[in-house]
This record gives sequence, C-alpha cells and structure tokens, in this order.
Amino acid sequence: MQTITVYGSSQVGPGDRVYQDAIVVGRALASAGYAVMTGGYLGVMEAISKGAKAAGGHVIGVTTDQIGLQFNVQPNGYLDDMVNYADLRDRLLHMVENADGYLAMPGGIGTLHEIAETWELMRIGGVPRRPFVCYGPMWEDVIGILEESPYLGDGYHGMIKIAHTPENVIEAFEV
Repeated sequence: MQTITVYGSSQVGPGDRVYQDAIVVGRALASAGYAVMTGGYLGVMEAISKGAKAAGGHVIGVTTDQIGLQFNVQPNGYLDDMVNYADLRDRLLHMVENADGYLAMPGGIGTLHEIAETWELMRIGGVPRRPFVCYGPMWEDVIGILEESPYLGDGYHGMIKIAHTPENVIEAFEV
C-alpha cells in the first residue's frame, strides 16, 4: 500500500471549509487505496485522519515532543500507528523519506516549510522524485509566483501539481 504524506494547518477546526475539504480528501485517498501519514495532531492533520479512517484507510501520525510537550497537545484519535521524534527536523525527514507522494493542504509557515523542504530534497536527489500535489488557490498562487520568478533555479519547475477538488488530488496521484 502506498503512503501519502499530508501537510496542512493545525489552526483549522470542524467549522472551517479547509477542515471539511480535508475530511473529503482523506476519505478519497483511503478509498483509492492509499495510507495517509500526517503530523498526527489537530486541524488538517485530524481532518485527513478522520476522513481516511471513515473510509477504512490506514492512518499514520508522526508526532514530535517539540509540539506535544511545548504546546500540551495530544495526537488525534484517528491514528492506527504513531511514530514520535524529539524534534521537528527528524519528524519532517521521516514524513518525506517514508512516503510515496506528498499533499499540501492550506496552511501557514509550518506547511510552507514542509513544502519547501520536500521540494528541495526531491530537486537535489535527497529523496526520489515522487508525486507532489498542493491543494487550492493559496498554493496555486504561491507556487505560481515561485515558478515564474527569476530566482527559482533549474530543476524545480513542474514538480508540483495543483488540485482544486478531492477528485483532482486522486487524479494527480494516479497519473
């Protein structure tokens, strides 16, 4: 079973559209036969996990003491497996190295960091190039600006696809 790592905001809740979209995306990924791996906590991570679990999918949470202990948060209740690291760097490296593809839902600086680190590791050959999808107009704008800028060097272009619907996400992974 292939595993998709999903990045996204911890700051959204059940009343937010992004949270609802993430539930649908998690369900779609699991229904398509993918396991999902997230940071294991709240927001998009919880919603993806909830959706995948509802569809009978396998859910992996990769947590870190830097978040759990510092902010006193617990992993979400939809995880089948949990891996814990002492710091964010090791957590992210695990999520990059142990995935067959990547999905970035809307998020903030942490999600932007995860996108940049994953993108760069694929560009330089630190990990094999794998499907990478960013969800929604926010990332379409950010990635578009970077891809059109004179500051993005060779090797970055065309590595990230943009999806606007859960169906687009699945299509992007199956191409």
